[in-house]
Amino acid sequence: MADDYYKILGVEKSASEEEIKKAYRKLAMKLHPDRNPGNKQAEEKFKKLSEAYAVLSDQEKRKQYDNFGSDAFRQRYSQEDIFKNFDFSDILKEFGFDLGGRGARGFGGGRNRTFTFGQGGDTPFADLFGGAQGYSQQQMPQKGQDLEYNISITLEESFLGVEKKLALQKEDHVEEINIKIPAGISSGKKLRLAGKGAPGYSRGQSGDLFLNINILPHPIFARDGVDIYVEKAINYSQAALGTTIDVPTLEGATKRIKIPAGTQSNTKIRMKGYGVPNLKDGGKGDQYVKISVSIPRRLTEGQAQLVRKLSEEGL
Repeated sequence: MADDYYKILGVEKSASEEEIKKAYRKLAMKLHPDRNPGNKQAEEKFKKLSEAYAVLSDQEKRKQYDNFGSDAFRQRYSQEDIFKNFDFSDILKEFGFDLGGRGARGFGGGRNRTFTFGQGGDTPFADLFGGAQGYSQQQMPQKGQDLEYNISITLEESFLGVEKKLALQKEDHVEEINIKIPAGISSGKKLRLAGKGAPGYSRGQSGDLFLNINILPHPIFARDGVDIYVEKAINYSQAALGTTIDVPTLEGATKRIKIPAGTQSNTKIRMKGYGVPNLKDGGKGDQYVKISVSIPRRLTEGQAQLVRKLSEEGL
């Protein structure tokens, strides 16, 4: 669970900006690394304290934090985002530090130290935690977070392939990207878009975007692997004597197939090569026509007489 920034500062959620600033000053003076040389616990508390102040002293970030809560906020905002465009000058002056890369007076007996701010990674105070030598630390580049996006497509789109345009929220802007979904993609598959995830830290590469594919149900066709299934009903005489029927395909065309005499209900007739493209070998699956024989619920008198004659013939 992420840290509670209000608890770190020791203030109520309703605290004013001045109360938050006052609480930070008090704790920062107590926990500052120059007042606690070699104390890793105080150093870590000072980092968390600075992070809490950076969020709660910014009206927009505080609003987002209050709305989303600790865990969701930390998922949406990286450390770099938290300290982005944040001005520590007022606070630092109270510690005796100067900005702009000039020598600054610290608490540790007047040592001259140069600090570099806004490099991402840890915090803008990263240089304060770099050891007694006082050299600026450059955080190692880190890859950004991978993102996931659920996308639904039609069965026809999975069969033919399709291009989609996505609008992704990236920090303070919306990024539009075009994606190509290959023919033959199936539900549950993931597409990886390299470098389209969250931005990296300290000039690290961006994360990746993973698209979770979901294929919508179809009113006529059903899919099983690379094969397509469709149902067609014929009447008793067509099943007994044989016939030809027109069958739709996912390509949009209609294919005429032959129904052999004596076809039984639930018979499957194979249409070779009319299935879904196979992503592995480039081939195609098949389409199967499942035949159902319709039995009329009502017969005319003439039909009933004919059926009786058939019955007398053993049919």
